[in-house]
Amino acid sequence: MRDPACEEITREHPCYNKAAARWFGRVHLPVAPDCNIKCRYCTRLYDCANENRPGVTSRLMTPGEALQYVKRVVERDGRIRVVGVAGPGEPLANKATMYTLRLVHHRFPELIKCISTNGLLLAEKLPGLWEAGVRAVTVTVNAVSPAVGSRIYDYVSYRGRVYKGNAGAELLWRAQHAGIRLARELGMVVKVNSVLIPGVNDHHLEEVARAVKAAGAHVMNIIPLIPQGKFAGLLPPPPERVNLLRQKLSPIIEQVTHCRRCRADAVGMLS
Repeated sequence: MRDPACEEITREHPCYNKAAARWFGRVHLPVAPDCNIKCRYCTRLYDCANENRPGVTSRLMTPGEALQYVKRVVERDGRIRVVGVAGPGEPLANKATMYTLRLVHHRFPELIKCISTNGLLLAEKLPGLWEAGVRAVTVTVNAVSPAVGSRIYDYVSYRGRVYKGNAGAELLWRAQHAGIRLARELGMVVKVNSVLIPGVNDHHLEEVARAVKAAGAHVMNIIPLIPQGKFAGLLPPPPERVNLLRQKLSPIIEQVTHCRRCRADAVGMLS
């Protein structure tokens, strides 16, 4: 059975629907600086106005500033359909995220609210997200195998403890799986982002695709590695390799092909 609410979101959310990207825009609110995991491909130590990659923002906003910003953006551009929090850290590890989303939802209930998360806290935060109007969730899942995940994550910090190696990767995937499943059961649209890291998880992403589809994800977005952090010495996968993998996985789960690897303060149309 089709869910009308999910259909409306996928029809109008530019990150979920390539056709929607021609007509609708989004605004990301950089209110979440703290993170609870350390990915070996991530660095947020600097910013350039010409950079377009996740985790980058020119400045942080308070919830009040974010609400005023949304007001100005919506007044200026009637095509804005989505308000999201995607960093620059992990949204659900920051109290400001929920407060911001509640403020925006109260003032703009008609806009689609979404978050991008590593999923570690997703299951326990879902009731609050639902109350704050969030109906679209993106979860970054790079591995479902602890052996593979231990090569991607330096550590996972959860409830005052730090987990490393296989233990951290196993904890993260277990939390991601529960969060995806519960978000889908609640009626949210779930997209999964997976960073394609040559020599690390490139041959593992088929297993990831099957696992997240079984958990309830609607679409999958393969993001080619931007070499930085501890993976700065790796070469990014060429576009043809990324496209071939998307074609291979599309019978398993629908693939996003128009991602722009947006900044944490992205605004406007994806183009």
